[in-house]
Amino acid sequence: MRPTSAERSEAAGEIRRGWRMVGVLAVTQTIGYGVLYYAFSVFLDPMRRDLGADGTQVAAAFTLAVLVTAGCAPLVGRWLDARGGCGLMTAGSVLGAAAVLAWSRVESLPQLYAVFVAIGVASAMALYEPAFAVVVAWFDGQRQANALLVVTIIAGFASSVFLPLAGLLTQAYGWREALVVLALGYGVIAIPAHAVVVRRRGHGRGTRAHTAERAALVHAAVRERPFRLLAAAFTAQGSAVATIGVLLITYLVHLGHRPVFAATVAGLLGVLSVTGRLVTTGLQRRLPAALIAVAIFALQGLAVLLLPFVGRHPAGAIGCVLGFGLGFGVGTIIRPHLLAARYGTTAYGSLSGRIAMFTTAARAGAPLGAMALAQVTDYGWVMVAVAAACAVAAIALLSYHRAMIRRERKQSARVQEDPL
Repeated sequence: MRPTSAERSEAAGEIRRGWRMVGVLAVTQTIGYGVLYYAFSVFLDPMRRDLGADGTQVAAAFTLAVLVTAGCAPLVGRWLDARGGCGLMTAGSVLGAAAVLAWSRVESLPQLYAVFVAIGVASAMALYEPAFAVVVAWFDGQRQANALLVVTIIAGFASSVFLPLAGLLTQAYGWREALVVLALGYGVIAIPAHAVVVRRRGHGRGTRAHTAERAALVHAAVRERPFRLLAAAFTAQGSAVATIGVLLITYLVHLGHRPVFAATVAGLLGVLSVTGRLVTTGLQRRLPAALIAVAIFALQGLAVLLLPFVGRHPAGAIGCVLGFGLGFGVGTIIRPHLLAARYGTTAYGSLSGRIAMFTTAARAGAPLGAMALAQVTDYGWVMVAVAAACAVAAIALLSYHRAMIRRERKQSARVQEDPL
């Protein structure tokens, strides 16, 4: 039966509301990442001087926030499945703005650490994971891929906007006043935006039957091999990306390049992350998403493996960074797509939260492990370890893709045997 004109009008209205929500989330994610994540590096040195601490002690606050975000991910995922993102993201924005205001008044390391515990909780409640859950629940198919692309492309410019902005504010007013301005700006925009625009699609998600269905789906999924392969793939690739993001400038200087050249080349990673997401979304119209990611992750591994051999020459360094940078942001949009395609949206938040716990923890721990390895051996071995992580990610996703093909063939065989 064809849909009536009223049904078509309602469907068109839902699509418009969905895209309006995507636009708002793109803005709030850009500001949220700029204030809660990227601005820290600008304030590191002035904080160190004011608090009378060394850089490692101050930087530990940021690592603590990332680990707290990882720990909160499963709980946040369950909340999203049961209640949606509106209340959670609004509360996270309130907490984030309040925590940044408190950050501007810290006088000691314990106070700084306490503030960054709150920032870690706020990040789990208001940044990518809940935003993706909202988008995945609203759209499907190519619209879903395009919506995720819009959010991540715009938010991908957070560092480009907020690093210089935070620097200018610090230069003009000092780091404490700069934080006050950023906190107020984030709160004024993100709190009402999340409260008014973020909505969920569908009904009955909080009923006892739906809760039982979701719990059964999660219980079954986390015990099967495909889910574990997805977790392994994105954890390995996330650790590789985090390591290169932190150590690339240092390593290029170690290879003999000037700091300005090293910083300029490393800056390509942000632009390339956008390029990689565009290419990936375009290819998804013709190729399986998992195979696209396999090829990109393998390219990353090859590029970083070649860096110790060809990276001393400027052209070689640029070429390797280009190869690695194409995959810099691919995991961010491929993971939601694969999870939703395999398990649907009923328990998307819970399953995504399980994986996010590992990927976020890897983002915090991998660079520290890489720096320790470099001190014991050499930076060349760090690049080997990063290449190995990319290889693990590619192999795991290839195995996942093959498992999905076998599953589809079995289902097709069952249908042919029992067409009724």
